[in-house]
Amino acid sequence: MDIHQAVIIAIIEGITEFLPISSTGHMIIAEKILKVESTDFVKMFTVCIQFGAILSVVILYWKKFFQTMDFYYKLFVAFIPAAVLGFLFKKHIDMLLESALVVAISMIAGGIVLVFIDKLIGREGENREISYTGAFKIGLFQVISMVPGVSRSAATIIGGLTQKLDRKSATEFSFFLAVPTMFAATSYKLLSTYSQINSGNIGILLTGNIVAFIVALISIKGFIIYLTKHGFRIFGYYRIIIGTAILVLIITGVI
Repeated sequence: MDIHQAVIIAIIEGITEFLPISSTGHMIIAEKILKVESTDFVKMFTVCIQFGAILSVVILYWKKFFQTMDFYYKLFVAFIPAAVLGFLFKKHIDMLLESALVVAISMIAGGIVLVFIDKLIGREGENREISYTGAFKIGLFQVISMVPGVSRSAATIIGGLTQKLDRKSATEFSFFLAVPTMFAATSYKLLSTYSQINSGNIGILLTGNIVAFIVALISIKGFIIYLTKHGFRIFGYYRIIIGTAILVLIITGVI
């Protein structure tokens, strides 16, 4: 991976991390199109730059993020399912990260869900506060996003909507939940593969995080405004189109 490939992938991460279109899926496909060799460092890079993106949440929601202990307890409860199952099934998850076909199928299936989700859930909720039970259920939705191509953002926002949160509150809780989730994922990846970092690639890793952070700062606000007003449908259509395009690329041997 060179610096130019790293910047492109980091831009994709910054844009897609908080949109319901799967940042991991987009990065996997981008790497294949850019002919990035699937090394241990590249795998670490893909995970670790997500931490740069989620730091933008802490900056943008500084006052909301630093709240009462009750808020942090609820985040921890929501974080537990992904932490436990992610640890238990790490090898299986890593295997799925190699498959463009899994990404394509997940993109299309998730797109169909997003097209109809507003009708399936019904009226937008009116709650702004989440219960402990609701937080745990949102955490269960987050587990689904361990499959590449299934958006963590979409899964947790939909989870929030099923708990009768309004769109803005569900979206913000999804963003907040990304912080401990991505911090844990990044920390684990760094601890297990830190030997892959050297003087030749540490600049690439730092640049990726900085670019993802800046781009995510720009994209978050616009997403919340759009989602609050218009819902998920356009993202569903986008996922179906991209998923179909990936299948075509696979069939034609491009990836």
